[in-house]
Amino acid sequence: MADVSVTRQIAAPPEVVWSLVSDLPRMGEWSPENTGGTWLGDATGPEVGARFEGDNENDGRTWSTVATVTEANGGRSFEFDIDVLRLLPIARWRFDIERSESGCTVTESWTDRRPGWFTPIGTKLTGVPDRAEHSRDSMRQTLDALAAEAETAG
Repeated sequence: MADVSVTRQIAAPPEVVWSLVSDLPRMGEWSPENTGGTWLGDATGPEVGARFEGDNENDGRTWSTVATVTEANGGRSFEFDIDVLRLLPIARWRFDIERSESGCTVTESWTDRRPGWFTPIGTKLTGVPDRAEHSRDSMRQTLDALAAEAETAG
């Protein structure tokens, strides 16, 4: 099980950054892989238990995932788990936001929850042979783009 995290300073208030990372339809503006998301069922925003579909693209391959929000503390943290049919754990994504003198420190984390036998299937579907390194690079790009947006908005 791989754990990857990337931390970045952002010169914007934590509440502004949190509102961006939890705005699923807009995530595609910042992420190089996620192209956006849609709340499912009665969910209309980030709250524990809410489910959403995330759309992704890499090197011409597209796929969707369904996630469940497991933590949503406004201005502080946003976390969700991706599972297949709510039975097979795939990944956990998390954003931790801490107030700092210049705005906030944001840490985006990814935990690989896939069983070993599923890894080759995921590689074939997504075209990503090294998911940990790919996620690290994607997180850096995402946090840089989020910073640019938040620092303009904040």
